[in-house]
Amino acid sequence: MVGAVLFDFDFTLADSFGGVAESVNHALRSLGLPEAEHDAIRRTVGLSLPRTFEQLRGPADPTTIEAFCSHFAARADQVMVDSTRVFPEAFQAVARLRAVGLRTAVVSTKYRYRIEGILERVGLLQEFDVIVGGEDVANHKPHPEGLLLATAELALPTSLAVYVGDHPVDAEAAQRAAIRFLCVLGGGASRREEFAHLPVGHFLESLAELPAVLTNL
Repeated sequence: MVGAVLFDFDFTLADSFGGVAESVNHALRSLGLPEAEHDAIRRTVGLSLPRTFEQLRGPADPTTIEAFCSHFAARADQVMVDSTRVFPEAFQAVARLRAVGLRTAVVSTKYRYRIEGILERVGLLQEFDVIVGGEDVANHKPHPEGLLLATAELALPTSLAVYVGDHPVDAEAAQRAAIRFLCVLGGGASRREEFAHLPVGHFLESLAELPAVLTNL
């Protein structure tokens, strides 16, 4: 039985990679560092900004990390909302879930106010009961704090929730929260073999498959 579906945002509901890449490279340039290749940046989508920097450029002192985050945020505020494309199948899937009485939420490391701005721009904001963003938690994925906060706000036991994401960090967070995990591969960069050590209830090639899969859970 499923009572609510929680979604990751980037590469699950939407493609904001253009804005992410622009913001990452703006931050690197501002620090006098070389830009990162897009393939390398793509592999960081879904991680916290400190982890993104460390994956791209290695360990750094707290001052450098703070400056990177600040430069990223400033540029992202300018470009992220307008440059993000919500997947067409996300509209259809969310509408079908709501039509059968399921509650919906977003849990992401992306700032909530950006998610809200994007969803409002495309007319989807009212379709989500709860949105938990990076500024709402002290610990980012794979820590389960965001997922546990969302289920608490929904007043729903974790056993009745499902988390849909595209990245191993999403699967690990779900595992640690004792929430079932479904992996959507169609919009992201991850491959099935990257989840070999993690529990995945089902792999989806597209969100269009989600409503039918849920009927079997």
